[in-house]
Formats: sequence, C-alpha cells, structure tokens
Amino acid sequence: MKALIIEPNWLGDTLFTTPAIKAIKENNKDSSLSVLVHSRCLSMLKSNPNIDEIITLDKMRGIKGFFKKIGLIPQLKSKKFDAVFLFSRSMSHALICALSGIPQRIGYKTVKRAFLLTKKINPPKKEPHRVEYYMNLVRQSGIDSNNKDYELFLSKQDVQEAEQILKEAGIGEGEPYFVINPGGNWAPKRWSKNEFGKLADELYKKYNTKVVITGAGKDIKLGEDIKKLCNSKPIILCGKTALKELAAVLKGAKAVISNDSGPMHIAVSQKAPTVALFGPTDPAITGPYGSGNYTVVQKEIDCVVPCYVKNCKAYKCMEAITVADAVEAVEKLLEKGSLK
Repeated sequence: MKALIIEPNWLGDTLFTTPAIKAIKENNKDSSLSVLVHSRCLSMLKSNPNIDEIITLDKMRGIKGFFKKIGLIPQLKSKKFDAVFLFSRSMSHALICALSGIPQRIGYKTVKRAFLLTKKINPPKKEPHRVEYYMNLVRQSGIDSNNKDYELFLSKQDVQEAEQILKEAGIGEGEPYFVINPGGNWAPKRWSKNEFGKLADELYKKYNTKVVITGAGKDIKLGEDIKKLCNSKPIILCGKTALKELAAVLKGAKAVISNDSGPMHIAVSQKAPTVALFGPTDPAITGPYGSGNYTVVQKEIDCVVPCYVKNCKAYKCMEAITVADAVEAVEKLLEKGSLK
C-alpha cells in the first residue's frame, strides 16, 4: 500500500497523531507512508522512522491559500497513492485528494465534505482524548494497535546542541536540573508567575538542584519576571532552544512542571517525569497520555471546570493550585521513578 496522511495544522495535534501513524506502518510493513503537514509542524515528524516522506505546505488564508493547495494536485497525482487518511477535517484537503485521484479517501464525516470521502467515519459521540480520536480513524479502517505513546524523535545532533546550550547556561554534564515551563497559548491556562517563582525556590531548597525556565521567545520577559521573584535565581532558556533542542532539554530533566501547553506534551513524549497543571481545559481530552511517568494537578472549585473560557479574568481554577500541590506531585513522580 502507498498511503498518504494529511495532518492537522497544530503542533499538539500533530504529535497526537504519531501513535496512529505507527499503527498504520506496523500493520502494513511493506507500505510507503507519506505525510502532508504544515511547515510549522515539520519538526514534530522529522526523523520519525515510520514516515517515508514528508510533504510540507505553508498555510495561507483566502484565495491564495486555496490555489496553493490546488497546486499540490499534480504532485499528489504523480505519486499514485492508494489511500489517504485525512486526520485534518478540512474540506479543501479532501477536495484536493479527490481531484488527485486517490481511490481510498478515509476521514471523519462532516456535512460539507462527506461526498468527497470513500470511507466516511462517524465522529465519536463522546469526545475522547485526541490520541484516541486519531486512533479511532485508523481502527475503523481495520488497523489497530495497543500503542498509545506519542513520540518525538531526536537526532544525536539535537541532543548535543541541547547539551551545549545547558553547558553555556551553567548546567554541567550529568548535572541534575528541574524544568518549569510557565507559558501557555492563552492566559487562563497559566499558573501565576508568583507561584512558579515560589516553586523554583522550593525545589532548589528541597533537592539542592538547579531550576531551568523554558519557553519561546515571547516568554523571555515572563522568565525574567519569575527569576526576579526567586532567591535561587533559576536559569532562563526562553527563546534559546529550537523545538527539538527543547525536547532534549526536557528529556534530561529530573522533572518538568508545566502548564497545559505544547512543551508539556513534548516532555511526555520524551518520557520525562511531568507534572501537568490544568485549569480551564480538560485533561481527559488534551492531557498527557500513554505510558509515561506523569501526573495532572487540577483542583475542584466553585465554578464549572473545564470551561474553555479564553477571556476569563478570574483565574480561580489555576489559583486553586498551590505550590504544595506541585511539590507533592513532583515527590510522587520521583518516588515512582526510583521504584522502576
């Protein structure tokens, strides 16, 4: 079988598709598996041994974006794919696959694109974890797997570059460190910088171990603000790591404490002990998943959680999480890890 997978356009969801990708490859060991992915998500799949070819596409809006996708048709036609798994729910993606003559077009049924699919899968009645959402699509096609671990593969160079970044920041080879990841794509999902600062000091005091703050370039000020609140003076790596270098840094951590975010899932993909702090979102749908050493901290409060209210100003659900809660979660993960 020569198959194509069309990925969703988000980093987290691209990572969540990797168990399904592995299942397709394991059930068709002699198959050729290509993936069409947004260029910003490329690093999530690069070096994945279950993928034979990656085709990238820059997302563009409006008429330019439509013609950019249409321009893929000759390329897809030339590859003579037998089947396509549409992990993306986009109608335009289904259209270009139909116009490319791919005979088997497998995807979740929606009103607008149902006529473009040859195998229409009804979406689950109750929303499952996103890993299971993508796995369900391939299961309904006769492919199954017990694997539920999402994976991000690192090269030797990725690891070496991360080690060099840590060395330059003052972390010696083999020296233990904690990671706190205080960013998040919307404010109500973020634990306060004051609490992260207290946590950094508590971890340093309790374990005599340095603390590293990770994040993107946009999180540099946040990292600096947290450092100013600390006596332990954590190390700021915000904006200093590419995605796979970040993965290598997280992989080497004694434990990672993170808001609900992409880096949290990257830490889980690397089997790093991970404490995931949840407030307005649902860990049953987008929480850590698989066989890693992780835990979720989410508190019951006097309003509905999860709520997904992006413009909430109260932050009560995140404020309910205490430093003691986070430290206790770290302790339990380290104890669990020491028993393995």
